[in-house]
Amino acid sequence: MSIGVAVLGSTGSIGRSTLQVLARQRERFRVVAITGHSNRDLLAQQAAEWKPAFVGLVNGGKGDEGRGKGTACLVEAATHPDVTIVVNGIVGAAGLEATLAALRAGKRVALANKETLVMAGELVAQAAREGGGEIVPVDSEHSAVLQCLAGRRTELARLILTASGGPFRTWGPERVSRATVAEALKHPTWTMGKKITVDSATLVNKALEVIEAHFLFTVPYEQVDVVIHPQSVIHGFVEFVDGSVLAQVGFPTMELPILYALTYPERVPDQGVRRFDPVAAGTLTFEAVQPDRFPAYVTGREAARVGGTAPARFNAANEVAVQLFLDERITFGRIAEIIDRVTEDARHDGDANSLDAVLAADTEARRLAREAACS
Repeated sequence: MSIGVAVLGSTGSIGRSTLQVLARQRERFRVVAITGHSNRDLLAQQAAEWKPAFVGLVNGGKGDEGRGKGTACLVEAATHPDVTIVVNGIVGAAGLEATLAALRAGKRVALANKETLVMAGELVAQAAREGGGEIVPVDSEHSAVLQCLAGRRTELARLILTASGGPFRTWGPERVSRATVAEALKHPTWTMGKKITVDSATLVNKALEVIEAHFLFTVPYEQVDVVIHPQSVIHGFVEFVDGSVLAQVGFPTMELPILYALTYPERVPDQGVRRFDPVAAGTLTFEAVQPDRFPAYVTGREAARVGGTAPARFNAANEVAVQLFLDERITFGRIAEIIDRVTEDARHDGDANSLDAVLAADTEARRLAREAACS
């Protein structure tokens, strides 16, 4: 019998890639639930093709027959009784409650929504323990780590996550500060949604991934390193206690980590991705992260060190600042400035020991970020 899948954010980049994977694996999986943010037309096309039992539209839902509306539809889709695997491709903090609900309901969460673990890693781990659910990462870097570990977590010594460096890797700080939206969205190796593409340009995405790796693999922050790898061919390294290092290699595509998250720990035949060719890959290079070029990354690592609600504030401030930049209301250089100002306040906060505390910190950080943008 085929396995039921819910795709949260089916109209976004991860969601569309997931449906492409599922289209090649129809004998193994069936789509039970899909949700979109606001792209009603694409959601309707997907519903017509896949005929899921549940369809949800978060923003703009009019209560159409058979269609959930508002953020509650995310939880409804994630906990549908016929769903075994939930692919969470929601962008930002909006994906948190659906992840918690799915884990408490004993589902596997194929997690592309890194903000979930950044905001509330301890709560997510608790929900998984209590409900019997599990998280399998979809991010290419964390999927790479999972594949390299292959059950040998007790032998892990260090993780090295790779970052492309984004479109501004070779630019000076002053020129980067004046970058336009169009320039920020020209990622050199990946095709992604606008928010994560900007996060790649600021390297905020890598700070988020460091925090995510900490919770996914129970590894101290000081044992998670990041290097710039412009070709985006090696997605992560795992160093073991004896000094051996394994790496996962492949041309940039999200479809392979999505497929692995769906079938983990097994691998199944699939012909949908470009096969690796070391000659075509060419020369692979690595560089250290330059703090003056990526100040928001430095702020994110400090938020991780501080803990408590600091990561939630960091994430919320970034979401607000990135949207303001995409709306052309602030310059690119102000993203890091706003994040730093908001996250600095988090050092006086308490523990992120409840969902209410996390959401309160998120709300406060968003208010402070909007105020900082106007000053």
